[in-house]
Amino acid sequence: MVTAGLLASACAPACLAQTDPEPSVNDYLPPAEPEPSREDWRQRIEDAKRRAKEVSRERRENPELYRPIPEDPERAASERVLNDESLQRGDIVATKKGMFVYQGRSDQPRRDQDFLPIAPKPVR
Repeated sequence: MVTAGLLASACAPACLAQTDPEPSVNDYLPPAEPEPSREDWRQRIEDAKRRAKEVSRERRENPELYRPIPEDPERAASERVLNDESLQRGDIVATKKGMFVYQGRSDQPRRDQDFLPIAPKPVR
């Protein structure tokens, strides 16, 4: 029994040295491609510069294609009001299309029919 314990403790450092090394970051990366030659690298840079100049020229010649489409603030405000989760039955909302009273229920999905138009008072 004692010899088995001595044998195990004597073998421990040697056995540890024979285990596989811990994985490194390189073990998880795809195999490396060969590095490009200096001339290939310069060619890549020149191609990228050429593409950047083409895009820049295209934007200058056709700026209308790159303008953001402006959002109609009145429409955005109306949509925000109509989708407001805090609306309760009887609430009045003002939208681009006029004034409405909310007749829906909070426990049911919202529908267009939940908003009843309020007729404006005739002007004398």
